[in-house]
Amino acid sequence: MDSQQLRVKVKFFALYRELVGLRETEADLPLGSTALDVWHLFADANPRLAPNLPHTRFAVNGQYVQPDTPLKNGDEVVFIPPVSGGEPLFQVTDGRIDVERVVDAVRQDEDGAVVTFIGVVRNENRGKAVLHMEYEAYPEMATEKMREIGQEIAERWGLHHVAMVHRVGRLEVGEASVVIAVASPHRQVAFEACHYAIDRLKEIVPVWKKEVYSDGETWLGMGN
Repeated sequence: MDSQQLRVKVKFFALYRELVGLRETEADLPLGSTALDVWHLFADANPRLAPNLPHTRFAVNGQYVQPDTPLKNGDEVVFIPPVSGGEPLFQVTDGRIDVERVVDAVRQDEDGAVVTFIGVVRNENRGKAVLHMEYEAYPEMATEKMREIGQEIAERWGLHHVAMVHRVGRLEVGEASVVIAVASPHRQVAFEACHYAIDRLKEIVPVWKKEVYSDGETWLGMGN
């Protein structure tokens, strides 16, 4: 090992073990590297791991630490998945959205309310009959911005059980284009957070839609 590097042991549990395909391994990093640097090393190699960062806690040598904690040679690093619930769900998909899956991603036994927003394709807009819609997204940025909204909700309301799925491709009238679910012990904040989530999604998530009519079509940008 290079004198300018350090070597750490890395362990994976539960969901993360399945995503990475390893129970434990070692990693060599430059001196001065942090626990977060170790995360990025494995997230870059395992893209399905990356979206879980906002819901992950870090441990070094059996103690919880901040992600920017510097590491020493021989440290043991563990990424702690959410203690309950499934994988955080922030996704762009070209398939039909499974609403029940979105709800299941947020519902916990301590939550007394799950508020769900379902955006659907309607058959009329601006006085014109809509035949179908076509959605397009910048998926990598879209999922990152969805996670950002989830973090904003956590900071503002203290809620961590949030899921968002947006569909792309051709959608027929009546099909769901976006599903958002927010769970909370009490209904009022769940309603507020869900309302906030769809408004913010319209503001910052790069998704565009084309409305197709019998006599033409038009692209509508973010926020429409």
